[in-house]
Amino acid sequence: MPIPSSAPSRAALVDHLVRTRIAGHVATPRENNLSHYRKLANGDRHYWLGLELGDRWTDEQDVLAVMAERCGVVDDPEHRTGQDTIDPELTVSALDRAAAVLRKAVAGRQRVLFATGHPGGLLDVHRSLAAAVGAAGCEVMTIPGGLQADEGYVFQFCDVAMLERGATLWHTHSPEPMAAILDALELQGRPLPDLVVADHGWAGCAGQRGIDAIGFADCNDPALFLGEAEGTLAVTIPLDDHVLDPRFYDPLTGYLLAAAGLLDV
Repeated sequence: MPIPSSAPSRAALVDHLVRTRIAGHVATPRENNLSHYRKLANGDRHYWLGLELGDRWTDEQDVLAVMAERCGVVDDPEHRTGQDTIDPELTVSALDRAAAVLRKAVAGRQRVLFATGHPGGLLDVHRSLAAAVGAAGCEVMTIPGGLQADEGYVFQFCDVAMLERGATLWHTHSPEPMAAILDALELQGRPLPDLVVADHGWAGCAGQRGIDAIGFADCNDPALFLGEAEGTLAVTIPLDDHVLDPRFYDPLTGYLLAAAGLLDV
């Protein structure tokens, strides 16, 4: 996929996010969001996405408050079913924060690792970002070969790490594939990434290991937002992470690259 050559204005992007349901009235129902918040608060590590939350988020209402503030879900605890939302202005503001992190990475010629647990939705976003930061002089990291995690193989395609099972790219929330990469790098005496751009447990695991991390997260994945609130993640970008057409993310990618100064490199 080529690097996007143009970017929308902030207002045009907000309109696009709402029209495509990347933000605004999203497809994820309220009851699913609240179920995930409750399971995280009850200590279900599947929903911690590689972060160590301890006993700091044992109240579902505290989780909801952070999600209302940082993602834009409805803040009324009595709203139990039906439509929920992502605030598109919060999405764009997070893109601006992510752009600042990418500018720092480029200025420092940092080592950057890209990974996704949502290859059906976000692969093109990640590989466009990888191509752009690589062209700007960053080292886009190559992962060690032969890695296995969660009964699958961890490999790279277009500089993006993913999990493969049975010749199929796998949707996963697990932190184990990222842990396998970082453990193998350390075992081989190779440097760890300075920055990870990812989602799900890939981003959470990196942040928990002390690596700067940018994470994309849906409104039913609260852990990464809590991670940003606590300073474990550098930025968490709220969005529906699997809309009907992956091309709907192209304007978002173009906006992020333009804000980072990476469209003309």
